[in-house]
Amino acid sequence: MWRMLLTSGTDLRITYKVLEADANGGKVLWEAWYSFGPGSRKVHNVITSRFSLRDGLIFDHRDSFSFWRWSRQALGPIGWLLGWSPLLKAQVRSKAMASLRKAMSGRNATA
Repeated sequence: MWRMLLTSGTDLRITYKVLEADANGGKVLWEAWYSFGPGSRKVHNVITSRFSLRDGLIFDHRDSFSFWRWSRQALGPIGWLLGWSPLLKAQVRSKAMASLRKAMSGRNATA
């Protein structure tokens, strides 16, 4: 996922702050600024990530952020009107998973 995000964006900027960290995992607050979609809408997303580690590697990673806030920026009027909708969230999640699968095809998923 990170490889896809870092190689697909031309104007991606990220800052982060480690909130918790130990041998079992951690919690990070990070912010991303980037252009999204064909209209290159400017997005500023604030995300809290939780990581679980096993043998020094991430084996579970969970992100949380305001989908409605993100959708207003990334999708414009549709996001304003339907960003609260589970249907829109499911559609965005499905497209994101398809992009991730495409990026991972033919690659070692752990690399």
